[in-house]
Amino acid sequence: MNKLATFALAACAAAIALPAAAQQAPKPEDVIKYRKAAFVVMTKNFHSLSLMADGKAPYNAAQAAADADVLAAVYKLPFTAFAPGTDKGDTRTKPEAWTNQAKFKEATDKMEAEMPKLIAAARSGNLDTLKAAFGPTARTCKGCHDDFRKD
Repeated sequence: MNKLATFALAACAAAIALPAAAQQAPKPEDVIKYRKAAFVVMTKNFHSLSLMADGKAPYNAAQAAADADVLAAVYKLPFTAFAPGTDKGDTRTKPEAWTNQAKFKEATDKMEAEMPKLIAAARSGNLDTLKAAFGPTARTCKGCHDDFRKD
């Protein structure tokens, strides 16, 4: 999926969710779909940066900056969709995200602190700067996955 399509998907999801939320509480299954879609968009662009940072794809400064722009727009979206009632159904989230909310918030706060650093690094046009910021950000993602995502 190209960047424009990825960004369009995120924009459409937000456009659909916001008017519905203003009228009535969304159904839990719709919130889960929104959360999963936001994670898909975030993961796609994060993975693109990981390939460059790990030397598995050629470094492309323009692509890194484009990935950063999408991440800047979407990285907080999935964490707004861990509403009550969304712990059941088609979700890969472990119950601990709801039963240990303090630990979950700590994990998401760590990611939200590191992501702007990665975004700035990806926009810098410098591969070494990207590499330096990528590791700490990736560790926050892995930590949350280890504790709060089902295999």
